[in-house]
Amino acid sequence: MTSSASHGRDTTVRICFLGLMAAIVFVVNYLRIPFMGTQLHMTNALCALCGLLFGPGAGFLAAGLGSGLYDIVAGWGAECIITFINKGVIALVAGLIAYRSCRRDVLSRGDYTRIAVGCVLGSLSYVALYMLKTFVFGQLLDGLTLDAVVVSMLSKLPGSLINAVFAFIAAPILFSALRPALRHAGLYEKL
Repeated sequence: MTSSASHGRDTTVRICFLGLMAAIVFVVNYLRIPFMGTQLHMTNALCALCGLLFGPGAGFLAAGLGSGLYDIVAGWGAECIITFINKGVIALVAGLIAYRSCRRDVLSRGDYTRIAVGCVLGSLSYVALYMLKTFVFGQLLDGLTLDAVVVSMLSKLPGSLINAVFAFIAAPILFSALRPALRHAGLYEKL
């Protein structure tokens, strides 16, 4: 088999997995569990998982596409670009910290600290961007006073933080469970 044929097959596998992860991110947006006055969902955790599986760029794309498409289908099409960016940033930050600092194409068990820190910072980056969006929309689009915007932000912050905590706990666990299976199947290195 030629090198270019092998590379083409690896690219096809990577594209298929990116599409699969985007579809999974899309679907988990529908799965919400009432929890402490908010909605707990796995979307942010899977966005961080995209960054861990694919690295920062491709992870951004998979997480952003799945979340952006959900917005379009769910009737929030006007915000799909913002969601694409905000959710993609979770994967981007998680992937950047996990991969760039280890200077390798694959992560190993010894990289767990970078994985955890990447998930924490990726999830908190999303919270910051969501609060920024709430502020900008409240001030510019809704014409709310600064006090009203702050109240709106403070009402959304606990739910966002709960989902962030869930994401940075669940994503490394999911990654640790998936990595050995993907490696055993010879797929992890192709992602």
